[in-house]
Order: sequence, then C-alpha cells, then structure tokens
Amino acid sequence: MDQEKVLVIDFGGQYNQLVARRVRECNVYCEIYSYKTPLEKIKAMNPKGIILTGGPNSCYEEGAPTASKELFELGVPVLGLCYGAQLMQLVLGGNVERAANREYGKTDVIFKQGTKLFEGIAEHNTCWMSHFDYISKMAPGFEVIAHTDNCPVAACQNTEANLYAIQFHPEVLHTQNGTAMLYNFVRGICGCAGTWRMDAFVESTVKALREKIGDGKVLLALSGGVDSSVAAGLLSKAIGNQLTCVFVDHGLLRKNEGDEVEAVFGKSGRFDLNFIRVNAQDRYYSKLEGVSEPERKRKIIGEEFIRVFEEEAKKIGKVDFLAQGTIYPDVVESGLGGESAVIKSHHNVGGLPDYVDFKEIVEPLRDLFKDEVRKAGLELGIPEKLVFRQPFPGPGLGIRIVGEVTAEKVRMVQDADYIYREEIDKAVEEYKKAKGENPSWLPNQYFAALTNMRSVGVMGDERTYDYAVALRAVNTVDFMTAEAAEIPFAVLQTIMSRIINEVRGVNRVFYDLTSKPPGTIELE
Repeated sequence: MDQEKVLVIDFGGQYNQLVARRVRECNVYCEIYSYKTPLEKIKAMNPKGIILTGGPNSCYEEGAPTASKELFELGVPVLGLCYGAQLMQLVLGGNVERAANREYGKTDVIFKQGTKLFEGIAEHNTCWMSHFDYISKMAPGFEVIAHTDNCPVAACQNTEANLYAIQFHPEVLHTQNGTAMLYNFVRGICGCAGTWRMDAFVESTVKALREKIGDGKVLLALSGGVDSSVAAGLLSKAIGNQLTCVFVDHGLLRKNEGDEVEAVFGKSGRFDLNFIRVNAQDRYYSKLEGVSEPERKRKIIGEEFIRVFEEEAKKIGKVDFLAQGTIYPDVVESGLGGESAVIKSHHNVGGLPDYVDFKEIVEPLRDLFKDEVRKAGLELGIPEKLVFRQPFPGPGLGIRIVGEVTAEKVRMVQDADYIYREEIDKAVEEYKKAKGENPSWLPNQYFAALTNMRSVGVMGDERTYDYAVALRAVNTVDFMTAEAAEIPFAVLQTIMSRIINEVRGVNRVFYDLTSKPPGTIELE
C-alpha cells in the first residue's frame, strides 16, 4: 500500500494479528512480517515505526528468534512487546532472566507520569501480563517508565534513540487503555497522520483495479459471505459487467439466503455485473447420501463446489483474471505473512486452481481484516444485513447437521435457525427501545444445529419420536476462545416453544453451554 506504514515483526506470538488490528484502529496502515525478514527489505519499505511482537521462547536461549542490533539503529521508532521488549534489552546490552514469580493475567501496573508512550493514562492501570522471564538489567540509555509489585521493569524507554519496551500486552482487551498506548506510539511518537480509512481504501482500490484489469474479463466465485460479496462490490464498481460472478447454491445455506444474495447481485440488484446462480441442491444431497463423518462431508462439499464452478467456467470461456475474496487473516494463518505456526490452510491462498484459464489472480481484499472488510462493504452500499451477517462455515449447514445430511434435515435446521435468529432480533430490539443500548447478553454468534439424537415426546396427546435441536450462542473476541452467552431464560423459552410447534420433525430443544475450549464453536 502506497502510504505511511508501520511494520509488525512477528516472533511467533499468538497476538500478532491483534497487534496489527489495533494499529489499524488508529487509522494507521501496518503489515506483519517474520523476524527472518532481511534488514534491507525492512529499510526498503521505509516504515514510520516498527513493533516487535511477543513470542513463546526465552530470548537468551540458543536458537531463539532474534534481531540484529542494526534494526534498532535505523532511526525509526521501535516498540517491543513482551518477548519483543526482552529481546530489545538483551540485544542492546541489557539482561533477561527467568523470573522468581511468573506473572500471568490481569495485573496492576504503575506508570510514570509525563511520558509520551503513556500520555493521558492514569498512574494505575490494569494490564495483561504473560511472562516467565523478566528484564533484570536495562540496556544503557533506558529508564523505567512502568513497574509492578513483581516486575521492576514493566516498561522502559530510550527517548534519544526512540526505543520503547513494554512487558505486558497492550493489544488485548484485558489491558485498560491498551489501544491508547499504541495510538500514542504510532500517531504521537512515529508521527503517523492516520490516513488509513475505508473510504480512501475503496476509492484507491477501485482506481487500481481499473488500471490493472483494463478491458479484461474477471471471474469470481460468489459464496454470499461477507468477503466474496465485498470483493464483488469493489470489482463491480471498478469494471462493471466485465465481471462475472458464479453463485453456487449447494442447498446448505441458511433459510432464504440464496434468494437474498440474488436480490443484491442478480439482474434486479444494485451492482453492474453478470450474475450466474447454479441451483445444485439435489446434486449435493446425492453426493452426501449415507455420509456421516464430518471431515468427509467437508471434503465432498468442497470438491463438489470445484466441480460445479469448473463446469460454469467452461461455459463462460476464457477469462483474464480470477478474483478471490482472500483477506489478511487468510494470508497470515496460512503461514504466508508472519512467523506464527500455520493455523489452517485456506483454499484462497493454497495455490491457484488449474481448472480455469486465466493469466493472473486478483485479490482486492488481501490487505484487510474482517472488520475492515465490513466497513468497505458499507462504503460500497452493500446492505447491512449482508455486511454484518454472522460467520458461516464454508461447508454451510453440512456441519451444523450431525450425521448424514438430507433435504429433510436441512429444512428442519433452516427453519429452527430462522426462528432462533428472529426471536433474538426481537428481544434485542425490545431491550434497545427500553434501555437505548444493546443488551450485555447479546452473543457474537448464534445458530441452531440439528443433533443426530431422536427421542420420545408427546405432542397433541400423541407419541412422537423426533429430532433434537441444539441452540448455540457464544461471546468471543477473537474466535480462538469462546464462552456460552447468557441469553435470558424467557427468550430461550419462547424460542423453544416456537421451534417445537413450528418445525415439523423436532420435539426437543437443547441449549449448548460448552465453552471453547474444550468444545468448538461449530458442532462438527
């Protein structure tokens, strides 16, 4: 991106993406790079500032991730976080040792007043600590600017060299005023102007796409999810009907979702593009018949999508570009951005498909986090209902139906899920009218799933032997951990009553209290 940039140097920390997101919340663009990135490449990017992340190692151990002394002599402000703070001190002549008392969790930190890094922050602040080691001796030229009862150097600075080290994690929500600290660094100390805004991103990306594509033809697989929808919106604005979107309805979407996607992107929609909807429900149900193992279901659904897309692509003929809704976490989690372990492989970044004849790939959202993608969607005029749609797995309802997938089971889970979401929306609106704000119990994600359990029930004085629906609702910040949401019992009772009375084939409703870990957010 051709603008001021902050680099996040990754030492394998679990919060590397979170650091980058917090910086971007300060309207400053940043990217994540491995600690192995050559110094010359870092220089060539001309960063306004550098942030060193945490990591699982001890910096004094042989073979631990390290950095050269020259990194701290570029004349660019550097902020070390946790491992990055310890490494900075060790490389510059300080000392790091194993602590007698490990600090983990929320900790009261005492700040020195009058420092640029902690400007506007009270003397006492609750921060998130997570370290075995501590800075036993600071490098020459540094002074202490924060401490705790057990940690003599919770933060230190060398203002002459523009170097700052923080032992705790300002990027996590558990740290009070953490984003303010990062704001002070990138906007105050680094002098960034804060030009990273979604309206500017949309405008510049549309211009760049026009220049890149020219009069070429572009093909995009439109899933109806947030990422592919925003990618379609950007490309439509840039090149109009040079774009063809193929929407494969595999029959495993939420109720009415296929029609909603077509209403936005089809002929009567608001975007100038070619829209092809493939109704492949029966084809998928046939392939999934008799299959109950979750991973096999996932593979069948994914492979069949490729087959359907390939068939449609051949009908279209030659295209110049293949567009994908790859976003920045896809890149980082696939091991292509920072140093953290590969979390999962993403089809968007795992290599180019060989079934479409094209000369280049286009990924207009590759530099954005999910919250930024949503903001871009609103800038493009995509309806809020689509932009703020809850996360939905690629295999769709195929993994929200435990066991074999059938058309009848899909109908049951679609209807139950629709009722669930409708009643939550009603309860939230009633609360907002009364209180003027969203209720504290409102989950980040909630959905209905169909268990593979059948049980005896009584309905209309008759015996039933039907399925049980599980309601899942979680609160989470990063989707790596999650807790069950405390939806009011009266709301759950209403949902239960409606599902049992309105969804044929269901006679029980469960509420899933399992946290992540040990469970996962999805059932399969």
